[in-house]
Amino acid sequence: RINIGFAASSDLLTSQVGTANDAVSRNYFDSPRVQIAELTAADYTAIQQLYARYNTTIDRGDADGWAATFTPDGVFANNFKGTEALKGFVNNWRTNPAMNGAARRHFSADLVITAGAQDVTASVSTLLVDLSTKPTSIASYVTYSDVLVKTADGWRFRSRAIKAEAAPAAPTAK
Repeated sequence: RINIGFAASSDLLTSQVGTANDAVSRNYFDSPRVQIAELTAADYTAIQQLYARYNTTIDRGDADGWAATFTPDGVFANNFKGTEALKGFVNNWRTNPAMNGAARRHFSADLVITAGAQDVTASVSTLLVDLSTKPTSIASYVTYSDVLVKTADGWRFRSRAIKAEAAPAAPTAK
């Protein structure tokens, strides 16, 4: 078990991180996010539910619900920032034939959640399945790298970076 404690002294916020025998001191200047000490089982469950809501809301075309999985200034794909831009992304995803979002579904696995002294990060692997093909096919495989924040309304994405994963090159004949 790791104990994290915080103490304020004038303009300096000092944290003691470590076990009772090997505490390490860190100084944080102007850091309003220094508040994560330890995630509870309820936090882990709530974060897992956030990921489920993210997938189901975009798959159902619920732009308001999907945008609500982010903070009001949340960022998706380093490109869409804030609630209105996030809603616009979902509407485009669902209606743009090139994106084919209305026929795609998200399936995520391998969620790894890491609590840090200043924030919570997570990564998850996701398959995008295309229901418009016969038989149904995998449209793409992506990984998300996320920064999460606990708000008064529960856990939300502060940012989501997305990386499309390509299949490895086929071996060459010898």
